[in-house]
Amino acid sequence: MKKIKLLLLFLVINFLSLAIGSWLMNDGPRTEWYEKLSKAPWTPPGWVFGAAWAVIMICFSFYLADLFLKSNNLKTRILFGLQIILNVGWNYIFFNQHLVCLGLVVLLLLNILLFYFYFNLKGIVHKKRYLLLPYIIWMCIATSLNLYILIHN
Repeated sequence: MKKIKLLLLFLVINFLSLAIGSWLMNDGPRTEWYEKLSKAPWTPPGWVFGAAWAVIMICFSFYLADLFLKSNNLKTRILFGLQIILNVGWNYIFFNQHLVCLGLVVLLLLNILLFYFYFNLKGIVHKKRYLLLPYIIWMCIATSLNLYILIHN
């Protein structure tokens, strides 16, 4: 029962974070600034972003429920909070403030944090760490898209 409550809690927190990030974008992908950018040829169509984030946050919520069930300590909470700040903050930094270079730094930090979750906490979550793979893969794609925009604009 505790695991179900944790899962529901993380689903709410993660999807609320997505909503806040979307709000902070200020119409980001539909703005004239973004439309005029030279974007990577592998940039997915807009609908893919919403679908990808839904899958990512569902998988991440299952991962977090297991992690927090087994290791609900201050370090785990801080790492999760940092992940939220970096994830939500990127939307504001990149789309709202147009700080492409700083956006890349934020994504690199988020990648490092996700790899930390994946490799350093594997002894706690074991095979559940594979639930992080959609998030890690998507962040690698996002980082490459951000880097392309930085180089070509």
